[in-house]
Amino acid sequence: MDEDLLMLPLKENILALTPPSHGGLIRHASQLYSIPEDEILDMSASLNPLGTPFDHPEYGMDLDSIIARSFERIGQYPDNRYIEFREAAAEFVGNGVTRDCIIPGNGSTEIIRLVAECILGPNDSVIIPTPTFAEYGQQCSITGAKVLSYPVDDILNIPDEMLAKAKIVFVCNPNNPTGKLIPSESILEFASRCEANETLLYVDEAFIELSDISQTVVGEVPNSNYLFVMRSLTKCFAIPGIRMGFGVASKEMADLLNAARLSWNMGAFAEEMSCTLLRMEGGIKSPYLMRSRAFVDMARTYLADRLSDIYGFIPLPSEANYILVDISNLLIDSTELSTRLASHGILVRDCSSFPTMGGNYIRIAVRPPEETDRLLYAIGEVLTESGKEYGAGKIRENIAIASSGKKAVRNTCNYYPCHLHGQDCTFCFCPFYPCKEVKTGGKWIESTTGTEVWSCEDCTIIHEPETAQKILEILMEDGGLKESLKKAWDEVIAPVLDIK
Repeated sequence: MDEDLLMLPLKENILALTPPSHGGLIRHASQLYSIPEDEILDMSASLNPLGTPFDHPEYGMDLDSIIARSFERIGQYPDNRYIEFREAAAEFVGNGVTRDCIIPGNGSTEIIRLVAECILGPNDSVIIPTPTFAEYGQQCSITGAKVLSYPVDDILNIPDEMLAKAKIVFVCNPNNPTGKLIPSESILEFASRCEANETLLYVDEAFIELSDISQTVVGEVPNSNYLFVMRSLTKCFAIPGIRMGFGVASKEMADLLNAARLSWNMGAFAEEMSCTLLRMEGGIKSPYLMRSRAFVDMARTYLADRLSDIYGFIPLPSEANYILVDISNLLIDSTELSTRLASHGILVRDCSSFPTMGGNYIRIAVRPPEETDRLLYAIGEVLTESGKEYGAGKIRENIAIASSGKKAVRNTCNYYPCHLHGQDCTFCFCPFYPCKEVKTGGKWIESTTGTEVWSCEDCTIIHEPETAQKILEILMEDGGLKESLKKAWDEVIAPVLDIK
């Protein structure tokens, strides 16, 4: 560690932290790629795809009146008890929860920090699944506690010996970024084990309003000092710019956490907005949220089906309003893919920052079908661009290999497994793509977005040994790649196809 840092009056564990860089992605992409902000499609933020209730007049939400009511109180300090908010939150979650169990928060991250600060010390341990929401580890590390990782798919099977050594174990349900939802019965069985080992089970239900709300475990919280549930309003109501969330704990724990939390952690506007949204007619079963859950189910199926049609994209099963996509078979990694998509005005979540995920996954938010179609078109553009660049790079690589006296021919091809024995895979990616010449066997096909793309599936000319070697000789002898390719087409491909 830098000696200058060690001289700062800060705890050593703080010096080791990496500053998080969340949010602001639309503005950053707009500035970086000179794209107007209102033309950028953000599929990296997992919000309600229906938009806010204010986007739908049929739900009778009046934003102007909310602003006016909160404006009347801007000259006053908020009532730090937040009684009205806590009553509204208790009514919203139901299941016997009272306002005495509610802890208001300036977004979910503040709730995580509050619980960590109130429970953890420098010599304590906390168990965090991997991969999952990074803020658990970030906020716990601030306390100096030791963070222990455990595979997310096996988190409920943590042995008692490990549980007994931990003060908190975090479970995100449904999990971010995998989208898997654990049944409530399984969570509660695990909660009993946690309580027996005097370990707090922190259940993050930030996305459950857009998943299967029947799987919440919030109803058991009032009866246990070792079960804590967190909720976020910003996801289900699609208003991340207004920080609103809350924790649910037993009355005894809630009293102490409310005494320890930062005073006035919600301003007048956030409190007024929260109370209005939480008290929509029907609460958790309001027409808006009922329709939202049905819409998520429909749009998620549409997204998964369309992604499945693209080579190299494997959408994983999800019960949330986002899908984790395995792209390990692509020629580019998650960072390059997300960067290239951003240059086309589409933002997706690069999952390389999640431990163990490497560059093999992206997370895509469920959006309306027309926006999914826009994503798929951009993916097609990106794959064509990257493929051409990859092909050009391979050509240069093969020329260099052949110039050194070695054979550029490969017996196997990692990119197209359809090549047959006896074919020449010197040019794994056709240097003439898209030639648009039907005499090659190539053809126009309809893509998943409804547009036509050129397919080389039935063309084998470039893999005929004699043809491949003649093209390689021309590329080795001639000048620039563009001119060389034209000469190779005219002298090698055209005569074979009898093209003038």
